[in-house]
Amino acid sequence: MTGAGGTAPAGGGEALARAAWAFVLVLARVGPAMLLLPGVAEPFAPAMLRAGLALALAVLVCPMLQPGVPPLPDAGLAVAFAVAAEAATGLWFGWLARLWTQALVMAGQVIAYLLGLSSVLQPDAALGPQSTAFARMFELAAPVIVLGTGLYGLPIRALLALYDLVPPGRLLPLAAGAERSTQAVGASFALALQLASPFVVAAIVWHVAIGLAARLVPRMQVYFVAMPGQILGGLLLLSVAMGALLGAWRGALVTGWATTFGVG
Repeated sequence: MTGAGGTAPAGGGEALARAAWAFVLVLARVGPAMLLLPGVAEPFAPAMLRAGLALALAVLVCPMLQPGVPPLPDAGLAVAFAVAAEAATGLWFGWLARLWTQALVMAGQVIAYLLGLSSVLQPDAALGPQSTAFARMFELAAPVIVLGTGLYGLPIRALLALYDLVPPGRLLPLAAGAERSTQAVGASFALALQLASPFVVAAIVWHVAIGLAARLVPRMQVYFVAMPGQILGGLLLLSVAMGALLGAWRGALVTGWATTFGVG
């Protein structure tokens, strides 16, 4: 009886330790990722809310991922390496997902510059003190679209699918990570320019017209004539193209996430 009574707590303690280790590894990856994911990790969202969402997701997915978690290492250095590897993978994933939403913000910066409103600044924690009002507007619109249309589920599914590519406790393959990061950065900048392309064309046409008018009427005060027309015309074009611009960004966001993470 003593032997049976003595082995049961040991077995229970081992199972508890394995479950705790699995939860630590899952939280080490899910936590940093949830602190960067679009829609749920915006700078203006309360920190307690973001931490609570990360903790809740880790609790939900931990039983599903526990069979693939490696045993608890004996060496403390190995434990620290495994936790650091999971945190690095989560940060990489969250940053990669956020790149696609930043394309809309970068498009706002370009549009503000083309409209002559780049001097109207709105200090922002993510973009720095040189953020324009248009960039801030699009930064607020991005989480509204992500949460309102249910797109937040796509990166969460991709985060779970990432465990097939990078098992718990393993380091992210550097070659694959660098390749996906490079592709995502290039695609994000290209998307920003595509979204702002109507304003680029309009700005070119407007400046050519103003240049011709200055040549035909040398005494005309070009700056005082051009700036009001440039701002008013740009705002009118933005009001007309806003729906199409946000719709194009949403479609590109879905395609980009599906291409980058391999989920749809």
